[in-house]
Amino acid sequence: MVIQKFEDIIAWQKAQDLAVEIYAAFDLLKDYGFKNQICNAVVSISNNIAEGFDRSSDADFARILYIALGSASETKSMLYLAIRLKFINEQQKLQLIQQTDEVSKIIRGLIKSINKK
Repeated sequence: MVIQKFEDIIAWQKAQDLAVEIYAAFDLLKDYGFKNQICNAVVSISNNIAEGFDRSSDADFARILYIALGSASETKSMLYLAIRLKFINEQQKLQLIQQTDEVSKIIRGLIKSINKK
C-alpha cells in the first residue's frame, strides 16, 4: 500500500492521539513552563511526520523522522520528570510512556522501511 497523504501514516495518527492524552493529563497544571515544554514536544512529533512526508526525497523524510523520534524521547523524558514532581500519578505515567514507546517504535519502523528503498 502506497501512502498518499500524511494522515494515512499510523505513526502520525498515534502521535496525534498521544498529544491529546498529554494535553488532557496536564490540562490543570499551573507550572506553565513545564506544561508548555511537554506540550510543544508532543505536538512536534506529529508535525514533523507531516512535514517530512511532503519533503522532496525519502532521505529528507527519514532525516525529519529522526527529529520526530527525538521529540518522542523528549516527551518521554518529561514524563519521567512529571512523576518525580508529582504532576501525574504512576498509572498515568505508565500509560503515557507506553503510548510514547509505541509511537517511537512505529517511527523507527517507518525509518527502516524508507531506508530500504
